[in-house]
Order: sequence, then C-alpha cells, then structure tokens
Amino acid sequence: MVRSAVKVAVRSRPTASFAHSELVVKPEAKSIDVNVKKNPTMGVVNNMRENYTFKFDAIMHNSSQDTVYNECVSEIVQNVVTGYNGSVLVYGQTGAGKTYTMSGGQGNYKTRGCIPRAIQEIFTEVQKKPQQAFLVRLSYLEIYNETLFDLLAPGGVTPEMAEELLIIDDPKGGVHVKGLTVATANSEEEAMNLFFEGETNRAIAEHQLNASSSRSHCILTVHVESRSRVESADRVLSSKLNLVDLAGSERVSKTHSTGAILREAMYINKSLSFLEQCVNALTDRGRDHVPFRQSKLTHCLKDALGGNSKTTMIANIWGEAAQLDETISTLSFAQRMMKVKTDASLNIKQEPAIMIKKYEMEIRELKQELAMHDALSGRNRVQYHEYNEEQRHEVRQKVLKYIENEEENPLEILNVRHVTEVYKTFRAIAVDFKNNAAVVRPGTQGAQGEGGEEGALRS
Repeated sequence: MVRSAVKVAVRSRPTASFAHSELVVKPEAKSIDVNVKKNPTMGVVNNMRENYTFKFDAIMHNSSQDTVYNECVSEIVQNVVTGYNGSVLVYGQTGAGKTYTMSGGQGNYKTRGCIPRAIQEIFTEVQKKPQQAFLVRLSYLEIYNETLFDLLAPGGVTPEMAEELLIIDDPKGGVHVKGLTVATANSEEEAMNLFFEGETNRAIAEHQLNASSSRSHCILTVHVESRSRVESADRVLSSKLNLVDLAGSERVSKTHSTGAILREAMYINKSLSFLEQCVNALTDRGRDHVPFRQSKLTHCLKDALGGNSKTTMIANIWGEAAQLDETISTLSFAQRMMKVKTDASLNIKQEPAIMIKKYEMEIRELKQELAMHDALSGRNRVQYHEYNEEQRHEVRQKVLKYIENEEENPLEILNVRHVTEVYKTFRAIAVDFKNNAAVVRPGTQGAQGEGGEEGALRS
C-alpha cells in the first residue's frame, strides 16, 4: 500500500487581459500571489484580506496541452498499467478551460486533451508488454442535475435509465455503478470512438461566460486487466483510471442564467459544495465520518478522495480581474485538496475458474506421485479415492473381527483415508449397538441366548 497526498497543479487560462497586478504567478517557485485592493465603499472599518500566497505541486502558466499531460497525467497512467488505480480531476469556475484540458480542442491533433492522450499511452504501453495479455474496457458516466446517465448506453441516453443506474459500495471499500455500460476496446481507435460517442451525448449550454458550458459532471473510466502469458494466469491485475471533468462553479450574478440553465447551476454549485465538505472532513483529523453519500458526485469519487487511488487534481483559473473572487476560491480549495491522503494498493485478484483447474491438476499430480511411492514400497492395496460400498463392507468385517478378538493382530492402518473409514465404521457399530440395546425390555435378555451381544454387534 502506497500512502501519498493528492497532487495538485494549477493551470491558468490564456487571456490578453491577465491581471498582472493582482495575480503574480511564479512557476519556478510553484506559487501564486494574489493582491486584492480594498473596496472603499465598504467603509473605514474594513477587515477584508488583501494578500494571499498559494503553493502547489506545479504551476502551468500559458502551458501547452503536451506539458499539462506530461506533468499531471502520464505518471498516473503508468501506474494504472502496472495495477494501481488512478484518478485525474479538473476543477475550477465555468469558462476556466476544464473541458479543454480534459477533452481538448476540436479539429487539431496538437490540442487534444488528457483523455485522448491517456488512451493513446495506455495502448502504447500494452504493445510494449507482449508477455502479458491485456483487456481494456471503457465506461462513461454523466451526473446531470443529481441524476446518473450512461453516455455509452446502446439505446442512447434516455430519462428512464436513471432508475437503472445505482451506486454500489463494494466489500473492499470502493464503489461501482450497477447497470453502467462497460464496453471493450481492442485498439486505440475503438477506445477513441467510444469516447467520441460519449462526448456527443453530454449536456452543454450557453451563457455569458461560456458559449459551450458543460452542464454536468462526467467521469470516463478506463478499466485495465492484465495477466501473464508466461507464468500462472490465475493472478490478474485489475485497475482503473478515472478521468473526471467537473462542471464549473457559477455565480448567477455574472452568468445571468435563467430557467433550465439556472436550475442546472443550482445543482452544480450544490454538488461542488458537498465535494468541498468531503475534502474538509478528510483533512480534519477529528472527523471520523466523511459525508460521501450527500451527493452522487462525492459518492462516485469516494476512491479518488482518500481511497484506493493515486490522485491528481488540475485547478483551472481565469486570470482576469473580473474573475478574481472565483480565482481565490479555486486556489483555496486546491490548497486544501493537497492535504488529502490516499492509500493506493496493487489490485490483484484471483480467477476462481482458473484456480479450480490449477488445484485439480495439483491433486491429480499428487495422487500419481503417491501411487508411484506406494508401488515402490509394495503397498499396492492403498486407496486414496472415496471408498465404495464393497470396500466399506470389507472394512466393517475386519473391525467386527477386531472387536470380537478373532483377529490377534491390531488393525492394519494404510493411510489417512483408511483411518477415516475405520472411525466411521466404529461409530456406525456403536450406534447400532446402542439402538438395539434400547429396544430390549427388562427380563428378556435371556431370550437372546448366548449370542445376544454378538448378534447385536454383527447386525
């Protein structure tokens, strides 16, 4: 088991109106200084904080997609291929570039996001390991207005599927979604087609801060199983990679959302608030209970948040003066996230069918070895299989002779199987004798003659 803190990196959205006076980005020092001017309209007594300093594991200012992936995701993917669970989350306000970071730009190969790059690297690693047999499967879950949807469902996304999808806690402490489609991908091309199919089913909408805002949380999970082609195949490594595109937090005063978009914003902000509560509980040593079940998002992310997973979070910020409040909020949450610890362990499972075949083969080999040993020792009458009725009758006759002292020598013990049969026979004879003695009335013992007890034993 590997205990480690969640790795947190901050990525700034490129903009011509970057607030250089308020935001001082220091990539080399891995820190961001925020300077907020006091609002004079708040009066003379103004306790508003003016200066903030945030430190992270990495700062990516005006960085390319390639840099972001190599810095934040590649190591996680390598661990997944070797049997560890991994999770990558993107977090931030609406319009900060989360979906661009995760999915990438359209029509440009160089701007592809973390998901396409992760899929490519997984299949590249699979091709490097010909001595292992791999099985790669994908699932794509959407959480829209606190309702689960299967983006890879064969019949398409329908309202009825919400009743069929259930979040289940497994005995090992993880979670899985019952009823969610898990499609097999035999190549990178097949995996990408599944990803694109899921992308077309996502819920998006337009508001003043984002022309194509994601209106839901989406979790693409890549399941990887591997077993050796050379050694025993009963040992299977089973891991998963969660790539999580969180919907952005919104301030209605800025987005001016109404109607259905306003309702979506309320669900988004509520679920992100529950996510923050879970992070606060995980970092509070005095808290024993973590409210994962408060929302479907936190329940699904139970593994990624302090469970069996190596986790990285990319916090996206929009470095303009008008977005300064949301930037401070994002950086504060990201800094708290760095205190969360996860316990990643190698996921090894045994295939029951293969194990049974293996044990049956071992039993056959052991029996053959015993038979050879007995033949060389002159013990040809040794029986290792279950006794049949004829053999049991033979054992019973020998035990009766032993009891009646007709056999001067002790019973010959051949092996453990023979000992077991002898004990069973003694017990059966004792039960028979007890039952026969119980039905004999007082004063009638003489009617049995000299062979009364002997007849009871022989019966």
